[in-house]
Amino acid sequence: MLIVGNTNIKGRGVFAQKHFLKGEIIERAPVVVIPAEEVKLLDQTVLGNYYYDWEDKAAAIAFGLVSLFNHSYYPNTYYVKNFAEREVEYIAYRDIEAGE
Repeated sequence: MLIVGNTNIKGRGVFAQKHFLKGEIIERAPVVVIPAEEVKLLDQTVLGNYYYDWEDKAAAIAFGLVSLFNHSYYPNTYYVKNFAEREVEYIAYRDIEAGE
């Protein structure tokens, strides 16, 4: 249960609407894989800041809210790439309170 909102510092971000426990899956998002030979083209667009490095030097754009997750030096989530299923899974690194 996530929503998009504005932050005072980083612009738009994604916020929890409920309490998540450490280790709980927060979001699972399908991806579109961009072939390695097209990554340089992707870097020339606004999407160059939103893709994941993927296997075989490819890139992947995730659907859903995960592409809007803000970066942090003290993250409350981590992600796992599932190459076979072509998805990215976000997991709570620690307990996350509603509103974070």
